[in-house]
Formats: sequence, C-alpha cells, structure tokens
Amino acid sequence: MLDTMAISNYRSALDLALPLGPLNVITGANGSGKSNLYRSLRLLAATARDDVIAALASEGGLESTFWAGPETLTTAMRRGLVPVQGGPRQNSRRLRLGFTGEDFGYLIELGLPKPDSTTAFNLDPEIKREIIWAGGEFRPASVLVDRRGPMVKVRSDSGWKLIAAHLNNFDSLFSQVADANSAPEVLTLRERIRGWRFYDHFRTDRDAPARQVQIGTRTPVLNHDGHDLAAALQTIREIGDSHALDVAIEDAFPGARLEIAPLPDGRLKLEFHQHGLLRPLTAAELSDGTLRYLLLIAALLTPRPPTMMVLNEPENSLHPDLLPALARLIEKACEHSQLWVVSHANELVEALKAHPHCQHTELTKELGETRVLGQGILDTPRWHWPEAG
Repeated sequence: MLDTMAISNYRSALDLALPLGPLNVITGANGSGKSNLYRSLRLLAATARDDVIAALASEGGLESTFWAGPETLTTAMRRGLVPVQGGPRQNSRRLRLGFTGEDFGYLIELGLPKPDSTTAFNLDPEIKREIIWAGGEFRPASVLVDRRGPMVKVRSDSGWKLIAAHLNNFDSLFSQVADANSAPEVLTLRERIRGWRFYDHFRTDRDAPARQVQIGTRTPVLNHDGHDLAAALQTIREIGDSHALDVAIEDAFPGARLEIAPLPDGRLKLEFHQHGLLRPLTAAELSDGTLRYLLLIAALLTPRPPTMMVLNEPENSLHPDLLPALARLIEKACEHSQLWVVSHANELVEALKAHPHCQHTELTKELGETRVLGQGILDTPRWHWPEAG
C-alpha cells in the first residue's frame, strides 16, 4: 500500500504531498485539480511500462504540463501583499512524481533536453533522475537504486555498484535494469506498479463494447473498455466470490438476478432477470446506469485484486439510489486493494467517509495552485525531493 504521494511542477500541482490510506476519496470543485491528480497517477503507472514519454506527448508534451505560475509562490503573494510575478529561475525546471510505500519509495524527475541539431526530437522529455529507497521517508542513506542521466547504480554490501552506464534518456530503469539478482527492488516495484488498474468513464452508448456479445474466455481482470463484461462476470461466478456477486446485484437491484448464457459458437450472452419481466434483458437492452453498475461490479469483485485500483467519477450515469450500494461495493473491494475514488457525488463521498480507513482529501485552488483544503504543516506528510541534477 502507498503511504504518501508527492507531485511537483505538474500542471496546477506546484508542490503537493498527500497522505494515503486503504481507501482514498478525492473531492473538490470543478477546476480544483482532481483530474491533474488522476493524470499524475497514470504517469507514474506509465513509468513501469516504459511509456511515460509517450504519455506526456499525449498530454501535449512536457512543456505544456509544467506549472505555469512563478517558480515560488511566496507568503506575501499568497496574502495579497505583493502581486504574483516571476523572476530569474533559481533551479532547472523538473516535473517530479513520487510515492512511498510500506517497504519502498520511488521518484522520477523529467526535464527538457539541451538543444541538439543531430535529432528531430528536441522536445522529447528526458528522464533526469530515478531513485528507489527503503522505508517511508527519502534519505540519502536509505537509497537502494540511484539513476542519474544514463548511469544507474545500486547499493551493495561493499558500497555502490554501477550496473548501467549508457541508459537512454527516454528509457525508465524499470525497462532496462529490472534484474532479480542485481536489482531485485526494481523488479518488485515494476511488477507492483504494472498491476495498478484505472477505470475511467465506461462507455454505455448504443455501440459500447460492453453491449456486444463477445467470445468468452476466462477473464479475472475486466478490460478498461468493458468489452469482456460477460466473461468477467462469469469468471467471478466460477473462480471468484460468487456469493458477493449475488449480494451486489441484490443490493443494487432488489429481486434481480444475473445469468451468463453460453452460446453454441463460444460467445457469452448476459441475461439480466428483473421482477415483473417475462424474459431477461440482454446487455444491449440495459439502461446506461444498469450497464455501468454491472461494469463496476465486474471491476471491483475481480478474482485477481490489484495492489491499487483507481475509479474516476464512478457515479456517472448512476441514479442516486444506487450510490449507497456502490459505496458498500467499494468498501468490500478495499479489503483486498488500495482504492482511489475521484468523485463529485456528495452522497457517495459521505458514505465512503464513514469507513474507518477512509482518507478524504478535498482539493482547492489558490492563485492557480492545487492545495489540500485545511492541510497544515502538521498534516502534510514528510517529503523531501533530492537536489536537482
């Protein structure tokens, strides 16, 4: 489980550190920075897939993701005593992301390259620094793996050992030095981060993948587009918690039951039985809200729980009457995975806040900067960035 997440110089997050728990609920007004927090989590996940450069390119490039305000917002600026203005930069611009967990911490720094006439990719970001350390708080003495530019060294019994000297500036150490013998920490973290799952706005329109009848194979993990919904639900029936599936259906739709019917050609058809109807409804006939709820059930009751699952506005298209049942479903899922829920729905938020392990974070924006509402010095997790190289 992650204990802390930190973001620096990314869009509206000039310097943000969040305490985390088993269940994390992120709220805030429109424009407060919820989407930027969600995107930063996806960028961290992209590092383990060696896809962070492409992920930044899809956001418009590194230059467009940098904090657009002054390098430092002084106390006088925050109090309105002086105008917000910039000045000569004191440090190189870096986008920095990091987290601490129960056993390891990780951070990555990205910056712009020096102009080079020999390449057409002068706007591609460079990975300047990556560090893995032991324990919660970053300290030089706790560093296990240190990547500076093209060089990666690991701590050994006899001191530091160089294990890579010519790493490409666009390759993460996760893709190049994840060796079980020389750097087991890299391999451990890589596999852990690759297991993070993100579910963001399932499609429920007429042509949505979840409405189509598909060939069925065992599916312990629902795809992000939901095309394998029937297979995922049947997999829960066969190798997961079938009782929990029935309870979730009854909780949300009293008197209803769900069946998955195999067709002769190997496809699986979803059949949703409701009280008063003479025949079951197929996925193509379900309302948007009912279909979305079934997708959330398949995602949250996965027989293969990830270390972390992120739901972005799961309440979309759901009737308010379904939100208490959704809260109970999320609470059950956080018994096996660390959950993040980004939400606008007050009823869902209030229900989740009652959970004993809920960490509620309300974001606000001040002078364009995303901040945690009510977070003081004593509430802010201890976090130190290394000096920029």
